[in-house]
Amino acid sequence: VADGKDSIRWLVEQGVEFSRQQNTNEFHLAKEGGHSHRRILHAADATGKAIQNALEVAAAKRENLSFINSMTAIDVFVDKESQHKNVTGAYCFNELTNKILTINAKCVVIATGGASKVYQFSSNPDGSTGDGIAIAWRAGCRVSNLEFNQFHPTCLFHRDAKSFLISEALRGEGGRLILPDGNQFMINHDKREELAPRDIVARAIDFEMKRLGINNVFLDMSHHSPQFIQSHFPNINNRLLKLGINMAVDPIPVVPAAHYTCGGVVVADSGETDIQGLYAIGEVSYTGLHGANRMASNSLLECIVYGRSVAKHILINYAGKNISKNRIPLWDSSQVRESDENITIAHNWTELRHVMWDYVGIMRSNRRLNRALKRITLLKKEVREFYWDYNLSRPLIELRNLTLVADLIVRSALKRRESRGLHFNIDYPKKLRKAQPTVLQPK
Repeated sequence: VADGKDSIRWLVEQGVEFSRQQNTNEFHLAKEGGHSHRRILHAADATGKAIQNALEVAAAKRENLSFINSMTAIDVFVDKESQHKNVTGAYCFNELTNKILTINAKCVVIATGGASKVYQFSSNPDGSTGDGIAIAWRAGCRVSNLEFNQFHPTCLFHRDAKSFLISEALRGEGGRLILPDGNQFMINHDKREELAPRDIVARAIDFEMKRLGINNVFLDMSHHSPQFIQSHFPNINNRLLKLGINMAVDPIPVVPAAHYTCGGVVVADSGETDIQGLYAIGEVSYTGLHGANRMASNSLLECIVYGRSVAKHILINYAGKNISKNRIPLWDSSQVRESDENITIAHNWTELRHVMWDYVGIMRSNRRLNRALKRITLLKKEVREFYWDYNLSRPLIELRNLTLVADLIVRSALKRRESRGLHFNIDYPKKLRKAQPTVLQPK
């Protein structure tokens, strides 16, 4: 919070153009779920994209930066013989050549996002497979609060739309959640109605869908003019128009979908993990900022604040040092063979996501969680055998990581014997007096 203002100023200096008031040219502030005031700087309805594009342009101008594309991280290598466990590099899979690349490094930063693709329905891109969490765990890092999986209440429900998010900012501008008969329902669940925090809205939608046996609810913006909608939500409006939905007239079909991993790899204020020289930034990390339920838009600022903190720590502690003399052992692929059963990967991937959605979703119980743990344990065994017997591929690497993170999520959920924030267990419906993080430690 203390570093937020300076980080915003830095983003503006890098070329990020946040939306401004037309009459005063002051920054326009949005209001989202759980907020009592307008407090969010935004770039129309695509803030993350605007930040990423500006930073990529700025980074491309730096002559001392190299970019390696079409690469999937497998694991980091940790020198466990040294006095302090420290990272010495990483193994990466080249998707173009199918070869394993060994990279030596003084330090490694994990910025791989969350694990929402562990669920059947998600607002996330396909790469959100928990890779960084799994890599850090295997390296010996603690993880915390992985039971707090945020389900965004309003993901577009349409057969031709893949993982398209209907921003919470629509509800901030008066969007109403309605049933197929046109009646609003949030007043029956929370006095804040559509602007209740995400966990409450997602549970309310899930309850109404199950109660009525319907596939989705609707978000109505028809009280706004087409001009207002196009000026405030151009990307969402244009995408919906291509799908035949005119949000100035038609209600938008929406469902909850896995959206954000509030827990992750435990880091210090510097962003460093339990392993010396290994850092984690963004959704992959657990900073403690998000608690049991992330407030909308806080994650973008966290990425910038901690990214700058990591950079500062690396400059102070590692910039002048040489790369470790203890080179990473070369990857040995002599004992593996080409697979003729890739259907196994696809089947296990689908089964895992269905198990997590059905048993470890918005509403949980001890019985469901234990059922999930048994099935995930079998899937982990199958994937482990496949991983060591056959040549690697990106789907196999991601499935290996996803099964591990699914296991960690379920074990974290079983440890929390209460309902708090995003974790709701019908066997423990009340909240304990004192909040404690759930921490898992690798053996």
